[in-house]
Amino acid sequence: MAQPQPLDMNEIKRRMHGAVTTLKNEFAGLRTGRASASLLDPIMVEAYGQQMAINAVGTVNVPESRMITVTVWDKGSVSAVDKAIRNSGLGLNPQVDGTLIRIPIPPLNEERRKELAKAAGKYAEAARIAVRNVRRDGMDHLKKLEKEHVISEDQHKKQADEIQKATDAEIKEIDAVLVGKEQEIMQV
Repeated sequence: MAQPQPLDMNEIKRRMHGAVTTLKNEFAGLRTGRASASLLDPIMVEAYGQQMAINAVGTVNVPESRMITVTVWDKGSVSAVDKAIRNSGLGLNPQVDGTLIRIPIPPLNEERRKELAKAAGKYAEAARIAVRNVRRDGMDHLKKLEKEHVISEDQHKKQADEIQKATDAEIKEIDAVLVGKEQEIMQV
């Protein structure tokens, strides 16, 4: 039977930091006030039997500061794109015109700001969960290594502490990024 691989802390940290990077990209999609093509980046569309990004099923444009358009390439995917945008939680109300979907960006009233802040909180929680899943994978790997006598109990404890410190650092960064985004959203 093959020996399990030793724990690679750099890989654990890389995967945890990937969750933070993804969160920052999702926050870029929570543009406040002005239309931005990246606003639609987090939205996935059910097309061709799988989940796809909107820019994989159509062309996203910003013809004016308060409007985004999506030109869907396949007429059969138009309703799926419309539905995905409506159900995204971004408070957008697309208008379908053939294969062109117009998405007016509503002005940011207090209610809209609260919706965006809530969406930001959901993205942050998803990032925290991703970091905790990486921690769990690392801890499970350590248990396996100790069980198979590849590492000692002391090594297990030391490496588990390292994983926890990395987890705490990434969660702290996620919280800081969230606070910054909430402040940006709530500025009047």
